Amino acid sequence: MRNTVIRVLPMMLTTITLAACGSAGYPPPDEYVTTSAAVDVAPPDLPAYSQPPCPGDGYLWTPGYWAWADGSYYWVPGAWVEPPQPGFLWTPGYWGWGGSAFVFHEGYWGEHVGFYGGVAYGFGYSGHGYDGGRWDGGHFFYNRSVTNVNVTVVHNVYNSTTIVNNNVTRVSYNGGRGGITARATADEDAAAQARHVGPVAAQTEQGRLARANSPSRAAVHPNDLPRTEHATPNTGDPNLDQRYKSEQDQLAGKQAQERQDLQQRQQQEHQRLSQQNAAPAKVQQLEQRHQQQTQALAAKHARQTQTLKARQQPPRKNR
Repeated sequence: MRNTVIRVLPMMLTTITLAACGSAGYPPPDEYVTTSAAVDVAPPDLPAYSQPPCPGDGYLWTPGYWAWADGSYYWVPGAWVEPPQPGFLWTPGYWGWGGSAFVFHEGYWGEHVGFYGGVAYGFGYSGHGYDGGRWDGGHFFYNRSVTNVNVTVVHNVYNSTTIVNNNVTRVSYNGGRGGITARATADEDAAAQARHVGPVAAQTEQGRLARANSPSRAAVHPNDLPRTEHATPNTGDPNLDQRYKSEQDQLAGKQAQERQDLQQRQQQEHQRLSQQNAAPAKVQQLEQRHQQQTQALAAKHARQTQTLKARQQPPRKNR
């Protein structure tokens, strides 16, 4: 393994890792490149969102996460992804305090789930391990207790009671001030040392599109966010198209109202600081908090739009 660290700005580093993995009994995977950032600002809380239904047998859920680029965090939505091979599970990436900055630890595929910072991503990722499903005889079976599955589309299902921890927060990073204090178990350490491979092409593309199109990137206030555009329904059924259009309009109106409400609250906070002749450092802290609020709202709206889009499309046929 070879690491190259390039200093971009004070207190911000970009680490590029070139890794070629392989072990006895397995063909070595293609060499892959992973990129992680180290920044001095903690990522925002995880946004609350609904999981879209699983599109078909064999897909695994990879949860959404905060990524960093161009001086700000942006949300990469979760996605259903086909694993690189049967038997592999996804270990999500996570942000962790590295002593002087927050560092992103890349996710990976392997036969066992490793450590992902104790971050409760939801939908089976409670902080340790994965309860959303299991492999059996080369087929993946989905736990309907924590996974959104339509049994007319997905056939390998079961129900397993999952212990709910009422103390779980939406904190998205490990260590540092206010961070999660979880540490890796021996099994999680072993999973990290075992043979594993990086994200598949669909995940890489998901991250690229999020970086290019995310409304949360560089948006400080709700008025900075672009309005959501919906494709005109064209199912061939006029009545269904009208219903879909009505659902889109209803969601767009609700999101516009939420943007307006948050904008008004942020403006009121600005006015109070202005009246107090607050120091520049305090104003900067307020702007940072506003950016995190706006990013969380944008991520919430992106998930709502994705869920609506998935619901308005016909289910994918099993192969």
